[in-house]
Amino acid sequence: MAVPPIQRSPLRSPRLLDVVLALVVVAALPLAIVTIPNTLSVVAKLMPGDIDRAGLMLAHGLALPAVMLTVPFAALLLRRVRAVHLLVGGLALLTVADAAGGYAASGTVVGVVRVLHGVGAGLVLPATLVAVWHRGAVLRGLWLGWLAASLLTAQALALWPLDQVSDWKVALQPYPLVTGIALALAAAYLLLGMLQGDGHGGGAGQGARDGVGAAGLPGVPVAGPGLSLGPAAGVAVIAIFTAVVDLGHLPVIVLAVVAVAGVLAAAHVGVPGHRAAAYTMAALGVVLVPSAAQITLMEMGGLGGPGLRGLWVPFTVAAALAVGAGVAVCRYASTAGWWLTPLGLLAMVVGLCLIRVLVPAADGMVLIVPFTLLTVGAAVAMAAALNGVGVAVAVFGLGLCLAGVLAGYLLGTGVQMTLLSGAATVQELVDGLVGALHLVALVGGFLLVAVIVLIATVSRRGGGGGAAERVATADPGAPAGAASGSGTPATVITDPGMVTAAVPGEGDQPAAAVPDEGGESAAVIADEDMPTGAIPRITASVPLKGAFAQRGPRDVEPAQERGPDDGSGSGTLPTVPPQAPSPEDTARP
Repeated sequence: MAVPPIQRSPLRSPRLLDVVLALVVVAALPLAIVTIPNTLSVVAKLMPGDIDRAGLMLAHGLALPAVMLTVPFAALLLRRVRAVHLLVGGLALLTVADAAGGYAASGTVVGVVRVLHGVGAGLVLPATLVAVWHRGAVLRGLWLGWLAASLLTAQALALWPLDQVSDWKVALQPYPLVTGIALALAAAYLLLGMLQGDGHGGGAGQGARDGVGAAGLPGVPVAGPGLSLGPAAGVAVIAIFTAVVDLGHLPVIVLAVVAVAGVLAAAHVGVPGHRAAAYTMAALGVVLVPSAAQITLMEMGGLGGPGLRGLWVPFTVAAALAVGAGVAVCRYASTAGWWLTPLGLLAMVVGLCLIRVLVPAADGMVLIVPFTLLTVGAAVAMAAALNGVGVAVAVFGLGLCLAGVLAGYLLGTGVQMTLLSGAATVQELVDGLVGALHLVALVGGFLLVAVIVLIATVSRRGGGGGAAERVATADPGAPAGAASGSGTPATVITDPGMVTAAVPGEGDQPAAAVPDEGGESAAVIADEDMPTGAIPRITASVPLKGAFAQRGPRDVEPAQERGPDDGSGSGTLPTVPPQAPSPEDTARP
C-alpha cells in the first residue's frame, strides 16, 4: 500500500508569514508616522480655561524629537534583539500611550504620553524595516512605498479624527482601535514564526532574514546605524530651543538652515560608500512631510479648499501608485538605481512646481497630479537608492529622514513667521499662508535639485553606492542558486571563525549564493579588490571546530600534511583508511 504524502500545515507556510507581516506593515507604519504632526492647536478651544494651552502644545510637540532619538538606539538594539520582539514592544508602547492619553489633565502628563508615542513609533519604524528587508523584493517595496504614502498623508491622518470632536484628548489617542489591531497582528506574526521552527518567534532562519544575530546588522561598521543620533540630537535641541525662546523669524530661519545643512553633512560622512542613499533619505524628510502638511492645512474647508474629505481620493490614488512603484523598482530595477534615484527626485521637483500653480484649489481632484508626483517620486527614489544596500544603511537613512522632517518643519515655521508677521486681516493671513507654502515648495525644489547634483557627482567619483559598491540582498523567495546582481563581483560577509572558499560564477553570470546552516542565502557585498568585468566570486562560510576556528583559510595545512583525527576536536581532517578486505577473500585458501 502506498504511503500518502505528509501534508504540510498551512500555519507553517512562509507565504502566510509574509502575508501577516505585510498586514503588520500596512497597519503599523501610518500609526508610527501619525505621531509626528502637532495637532493640539486644532482642538485648543475645547481645553478648559485653567490649563496652560501654550505649555500643552509644547509638550505635544515632543513626539517627533522622541521618534528621532529613538530610531538610532533601536538600530543599535536590533544588533541583539530580534525585529519581531522590538515591533511588539513598540506597538505595546503605542497602546499604553493611547490608553494613558484619556487621563491627561496637565502639561506633564501630555508630555509623558507624547514621549511614549514617540518612543513606540521609533521602535516600530526600524523594526518593520528590518523585518521585511530580507524577505523578498515585494515586502521591501511595500514598506518603502507605504512609507512614502504615510509621510504624504501624515498631517491629514492626524487631523481626520479631530473633525467635530467634543474632547481635546482625542488628539492624544487618534486611532486606539487600529493600534490594537496592529498589536494583535504583530503578536500573530510572532506566534507564526515560533510555529515555523524558531523558538524566538522569527521563523526558521529568521535571524539571517532580520539581519541580526551574532554578526549584527551587516553592511556598515558597528556604530553605523547609530550615526544618525548626532544630527537627530542637534536638530532636536534647535527645535526645542526655538520653541521655548522667542527669537524672531530671522534667527529661526538661520537655525533651520543650519539644521538642514547638518543633516546633509551627516549624510555625507555617515556611510561614505552609500552617500546617494543617505542624501536621498535626508532630502525626502526635509521636503515631503513639511510640504504635504502645509498643503493639507491650506486645503482645509476654512480656507476655501475642499476640506479633508475632498483630499482622500488624491491621497488614495497617490498611495496606491507609490506602493506599486516601490514594488516594481525593488523587483525589476535592482541594477538601475544610479538613474532611477535622480529620476524620482526630479518627479518630486515637478510636483512641487505644480503645487505653486494649483494650490490652493477648490476642487481636490486636481491635486491627484502633484500628490502622485510627490509620492511616487519619493517611493521610486527611496527604492532605487536603498534596494541594493544593506539593512544597516537603510536604517541609517531612516534616521536621517526623520531628522530631516524636523529640520524641514523648522524651515517652514520660520518662513511662515516671516510672511505672517504683518498680517492684520483674514485675507492678509490667507495670503501669507499661501505665500509661505509657495516659498517652501520653491526652496524644497532647489534642495532636491542640489541633491540630484550631489548624487551625480558622488556616483561619477565612485563614492555614492553604485553597482560596484552596493550590498546585494538575497531574495529568500528566489530559487536556489539565484543571485541578486548582474555580473557584479561579490564576496560574502562571513562570520568570525569561518573559513572562506572562493566559488566562481560561470561566464558573465554572478556566482550563486551558498546557503548557511539555517538554509538562508548569505548577503553579499561588492568585492572592491576585483576589477570591473572580473569573474565574480563569493565566499562560502564553512564552520570549523577547535584550533581551526581561529585560523584563516591560508593557515589551513595541505591535506597531505594533516595527521589522523585523534578525537580531540582539533579540527584536523582524518586520513582515509585503506579499503578493508572482504570476508570472502579472507576465507579463500
